[in-house]
Amino acid sequence: MVRYKITFAYDGTNFSGFQIQPHKRTIEQTLKTIVNRMAKNPEPAISIIGSGRTDAGVHALNQVAHFDFPYHIPEKSMVRALNSQLPLDIIVKKAEIVSHDFHARYNAHKKRYRYRVTQGEFVDPFKRNYTAHYKYPVNIEKMNQAAQDLVGTQDFTSFVASGSQAKSNVRTIYEAQVYYEEHDHEIIFEFVGNGFLYNQVRIMVALLLEIGSGQRPVDDIPRVIAAKDRQEARMTAPASGLYLVNVDYGSNSME
Repeated sequence: MVRYKITFAYDGTNFSGFQIQPHKRTIEQTLKTIVNRMAKNPEPAISIIGSGRTDAGVHALNQVAHFDFPYHIPEKSMVRALNSQLPLDIIVKKAEIVSHDFHARYNAHKKRYRYRVTQGEFVDPFKRNYTAHYKYPVNIEKMNQAAQDLVGTQDFTSFVASGSQAKSNVRTIYEAQVYYEEHDHEIIFEFVGNGFLYNQVRIMVALLLEIGSGQRPVDDIPRVIAAKDRQEARMTAPASGLYLVNVDYGSNSME
């Protein structure tokens, strides 16, 4: 068996997230069907192991997965073979033959997520699936200042949605920043962490927007974290604005 690591992008608009779900279109199932077809449908079926799950409507610029394939196919040929069969809302950017010690999920060191928000009285129809919309004026400096209170190793119970299967809500955020992108007229939120809980990024963005619009004080995040109560954060930003930017495997990825 040959283990392949693939890096791929997808438009999550018409997917019910990454993880396989009965009778729903998902990233994992789409990849699994094609990989198994290429391998002539072996038993047991080949599994696709992703670096993590993304929810329905969430996009990825550089998602990572691995699978074990029964035949050796050159890396560039694997890319061409997969892309020739994938739907147009997924593209494999790179395929690499890696050690059997490599694991797309367990070897990941850091993940970077980006969240995009447009403003204005009305929703831009050409951005509705790719950004969130927030009509209230916001203070970028206050949001960026508040975002720094998210950095560090902390218990993010207040920022996890119900339905999470995580054994621990402790995560480390290495980077959190908010800035305005003049060219696209968008507010950009960026977070780098060792992992993120179910809906965590979207909940953090919603709270920061409340701070930016003056609905919360700029120093409210430490209080919300200390409360360990989801009701303290309340809102969840829409899935449409969220992107998995990349997954960092560091120097010890065992590739």
